[in-house]
Amino acid sequence: MRRITIRRARTWHYRKMRPCIEPSNGPVSLSPFQSWPDCIINTSGYDFRKGQPRRDRPSQTWKTFLHNHADVIASIDLFVVPTIAFEQLFAFLILGHGRRQLLWFAVTRHPTAEWLARQITEAFPWDRAPTYIVRDNDRAFGSVFTRRIQAMGIRDRPTSFRSPWQNGHIERLIGSIRRECTDHLIVLNEEHLRRILAKFSAYYNGWRPHVSLGKDAPNRRPIEPFGDIVAHAILGGLHHRYARI
Repeated sequence: MRRITIRRARTWHYRKMRPCIEPSNGPVSLSPFQSWPDCIINTSGYDFRKGQPRRDRPSQTWKTFLHNHADVIASIDLFVVPTIAFEQLFAFLILGHGRRQLLWFAVTRHPTAEWLARQITEAFPWDRAPTYIVRDNDRAFGSVFTRRIQAMGIRDRPTSFRSPWQNGHIERLIGSIRRECTDHLIVLNEEHLRRILAKFSAYYNGWRPHVSLGKDAPNRRPIEPFGDIVAHAILGGLHHRYARI
C-alpha cells in the first residue's frame, strides 16, 4: 500500500486512489493515508493529502535561473563541420548569456576532456571566469574537464537528459552559424575553419543585430548620425557591415 501511494502521489489525489485499490483489497479507509504524511511528502515531493506540490520546495525553475543569473552564465557546446575531404571537424563555442556575446571558439579533430579543459582555461582568466557554466551531457566533458572548472571556482550546471531547450541560447547560436555561414562555404581544413569563424565572430559580436538586445549587437555599436552609408563585405560578400564615412 505504501509503495503504491508513493508511486501515485505525484499525479493523483489520495481520494482518487481509494476506488482503484478497493476492488482488489476491499474497503479502504482514508486514515492510513493521512497517518503517513512525512514519509510520503519527503519521498515524493508531493502532498498527497492536498493534491498539490510541497510549498517548501524551491520555486525557481530552469528558465527563471537563466533569467536571474544571465550576466554570470556562460554556455558551451560542440558542433560538427564537414570538410571538402569529408572529414569531420569539431568547433567548440562559449557564449555569454548577458549580451549574447561569442566569448571563445576553437577547432579540433578530436575533442578530448583535456583539450576542452584547456580551452576553458584560455578563455577565462582568473578574474573573468563566469559563475555558472551550462552544458549538455556529452561524454567529451569528462572528469578532467569538471575538475578544471571546479578549480576555477565555476559551478557546473549540466542540462537534463535529452533537453536541448535548457541550453537553447548556444543551440540558437550554432543554428545561426550554420544557416548564415558554414552552410554556404566549403571548408578546406582546420586552419580554414578557424579563419572563417574568426571573421564571423567579429561580425556577430560587433555588427549583427539581435532582437533580444533591441536590435543592437553584443558589443554595443556606436551611433553615427552623419556621413554617407557604405557597405563593407564580410566573408567574401556573404554578409555586410554598414557604416558612415
